[in-house]
Amino acid sequence: MHVFVAGGSGFVEYAVCKLLQERGHTWTAGPNKVSWSELMENGLPECDAVINLCGGNPFDPMKKWNEEFKDEIIKSIVEPNSNIAKLISDMNQPPKVFVSASAVGFYPPSTSAEYTEGGPAGTDFFARLSVDWENIAMQARSDKTRVSLVRIGVALGKDGGVIKQMKLPFYLGLGGVIGSGEQFFPWIHVDDIAGIFIHAIENDNVEGALNATAPSVTTNHDFTKAFAAALWRPSIFPLPEFIVKAMFGSERAVVLLEGQNVQPKRTLDSGYTFKYTSITDALKDIVS
Repeated sequence: MHVFVAGGSGFVEYAVCKLLQERGHTWTAGPNKVSWSELMENGLPECDAVINLCGGNPFDPMKKWNEEFKDEIIKSIVEPNSNIAKLISDMNQPPKVFVSASAVGFYPPSTSAEYTEGGPAGTDFFARLSVDWENIAMQARSDKTRVSLVRIGVALGKDGGVIKQMKLPFYLGLGGVIGSGEQFFPWIHVDDIAGIFIHAIENDNVEGALNATAPSVTTNHDFTKAFAAALWRPSIFPLPEFIVKAMFGSERAVVLLEGQNVQPKRTLDSGYTFKYTSITDALKDIVS
């Protein structure tokens, strides 16, 4: 298959493109190699599948949580997905499948609920954004093109995401739980994110939402202890709730302090086999 990959510059995108190559597929990256204006003028290149991984990081601790940053995040997600959906719809011979990233922010934060793909959407900023993200992607669906939506959890990998942000303080022995530490932590190894995307393009029976989270119940305390142990460091400096709220703003802090227990029921039912189901094994691989 030839695959058009939008947003091919981050560590998740690198893992997806690497696995595509290993599986014998060819791919074209855009829009970092092809501008959006050029795409909108000339259309998508001929391809069998499209993967969209575009989107900013709403939990960037260096960004102040305000309306300007919210608009920046919305634009980084909605505009590329809208462009791709329109481009696919305008093609005489559209790709057989469009797989769009989404996020577990679709579900409400909760300290007790368990969510599978049929679970309800929340009402906060992240849920509304995820719903818009998915609704736009579904506009590309037709009798020629199936659409799959990959709701990605906390992405763990060597070269990006939370590990990149947290490795230095943990290495210095300054890491610790966030808030109570009892909130759920819906993590996934970057290799499994890539695996789920490729699984979705390769299997004609895969459509709709897929939770990209490891099939295990993990708390922030579990993650913290496993990460510190993998680095052979202590984890004795908790991050109190009031500091989390001061750093991230109350809207983002709720997600970090309450978490979500998101289980990949449809992902497993569709035949995907996870490479990493244990947070301990995942973190040992990442820090090795």
